[in-house]
Amino acid sequence: MKTLLLASLACLALTAQAQTYPTIGQVVRADPRLDKLIPATAKIEVLASGFVWAEGPIWVKDGGYLLFSDVPQNTIFKWTEKDGLSTFLKPSGYTGAGEYSDEPGSNGLTLDSKGRLVLCEHGDRRVSVMPLSGGGKRTVADNFEGKRFNAPNDVVVHSNGSYYFTDPPYGLAKKEADPTRETPIFGIYRATLAENGKPASIKLVIDDLTRPNGLAFSPDEKTLYVAQSDPARPVIMAYPMQADGSVGKGRLLFDAMPLIKQNLPGLPDGIKTDRDGNIWSTGPGGVLIIAPDGTLLGRIDTGQATANCGWGDNGGTLYITADGYLCRIKTTAKGW
Repeated sequence: MKTLLLASLACLALTAQAQTYPTIGQVVRADPRLDKLIPATAKIEVLASGFVWAEGPIWVKDGGYLLFSDVPQNTIFKWTEKDGLSTFLKPSGYTGAGEYSDEPGSNGLTLDSKGRLVLCEHGDRRVSVMPLSGGGKRTVADNFEGKRFNAPNDVVVHSNGSYYFTDPPYGLAKKEADPTRETPIFGIYRATLAENGKPASIKLVIDDLTRPNGLAFSPDEKTLYVAQSDPARPVIMAYPMQADGSVGKGRLLFDAMPLIKQNLPGLPDGIKTDRDGNIWSTGPGGVLIIAPDGTLLGRIDTGQATANCGWGDNGGTLYITADGYLCRIKTTAKGW
């Protein structure tokens, strides 16, 4: 019995050791309200590394795993606590022949109400959906009024089933100067799938931004937050949602220019909200935690240009993609 007990303790020790991860960065606190959202002992753990540009983390609750994109590698990776890293889908965003650009793969990912994976595909210039097991992709949207999108970047799904997505030029080979561009704007669109198999209804809902990127709804879905990754105007905007699914006139929520002037790496990019309505947006200096009134509460400073973030586990873990790293931090805040 004693031998069995010692063997069991040894196995537990090895398991605990296997789940000990290196850490990077620090939490920078600018407002006492942050103490209620991130514990003083919280660490930024590095779960995996070696990526070219990691993006779009999304937690699959039913399977207990994380999916995220490596845009330049045209790959979606899967990570679990038990098994670590594996390839989930390749190619993830470009299925054409030959080289397309330096960012051909999928970018933003989410899940819809049917549990399907929703992908923003740079190379194939579309938003698509696919079941997590079995079957192939279905195109949600690849053009507006006959003109192909630039490079759909990030997507959120409203509770009514509509898909809202941004369309900056980052996936094009020559970005905004690419000769294959068909639409003159970098817009935000709403796509509504028809139940009878007909093409989705596509509406342009925001056309006044120069580099729209990440998207997130407030918990009550009355506000659509948009991160703009334009170094000349690095802002987070708040747009009121209308009953018909359209979007009203936006207001400035947060200006990240003072952080850029501190030479902090990154731009406003991926964005999420928690259950209390706080905004968690990547930006200069890591993940910015912003109160609904626009006050910067603090930063999760990874030390890297940080692309995106997403809630996982029981809602109390924030997964972060920071350049070549996949990270996480345990929070008191609960993701919405």
